[in-house]
Amino acid sequence: MNPISPLVREQLAPHGVLSAAVYLGNFLLVTGRSPTGEPTGIAPDICRAVAERLGVELNLLGCDTQEEVVDSAASERCGIALVGSDPARAQKVTFTPAYVELEASYLVPAHSAIQEISQVDQPGIQIASFHKSAYDHWLQRNLKHATLVHADSLQASNELFVREKLDALAGLKTGLITVSQNIPGSRILEGQFTGIQQAIATKKSHFESIAFLRECVEEFIGAGLVAALIKKYQVQGLSPAPLLKKS
Repeated sequence: MNPISPLVREQLAPHGVLSAAVYLGNFLLVTGRSPTGEPTGIAPDICRAVAERLGVELNLLGCDTQEEVVDSAASERCGIALVGSDPARAQKVTFTPAYVELEASYLVPAHSAIQEISQVDQPGIQIASFHKSAYDHWLQRNLKHATLVHADSLQASNELFVREKLDALAGLKTGLITVSQNIPGSRILEGQFTGIQQAIATKKSHFESIAFLRECVEEFIGAGLVAALIKKYQVQGLSPAPLLKKS
């Protein structure tokens, strides 16, 4: 990596501490808590790796909503925030390229006539979805005919799907696997309607820091750190994001 300028440390880690926000609801990337209550998992370890590159201490902030994660970086409460990258969120912060990708698909009930993802976006189809999740943002932008029925949490979207007997449940494939085990006859559709890219965000005006963080992501993927963390935490349903080709 290139030498780290004092301005980057000033932007990301004033007073020698990198404050970093992670989303506690992403069960793939935040898998537990330490004895002291600090979030543990792939995302916290990525934050730790950034702090090590900067040569500073790390202060982890666990957030209950993805909006809080994004706002923490936009407001400079945190130097970095790890969350799903999305155009709507990119209005507030700047994202690096992704470090991991998560598959998003649909669960359909027993006896559903829907066999393929392409059949979901039809008039009259109602889809349960966790409002303002990364995959929900994608669905809001891309669905042309089907209707989203929103819930304010992941668990609530699962319950909504069952209670209202909706046509499909949108979600991360690994989460849908767990839900399907409690719904006899339900099926997860093959493939994905989108890949949710998890990235590092920082304040939009932090141009020098954005370049540094992009280098970090490239190194973490290229050197095998991301793959090693996926193996360490035994997480299924995600993979290291592909390295961007250099022009």
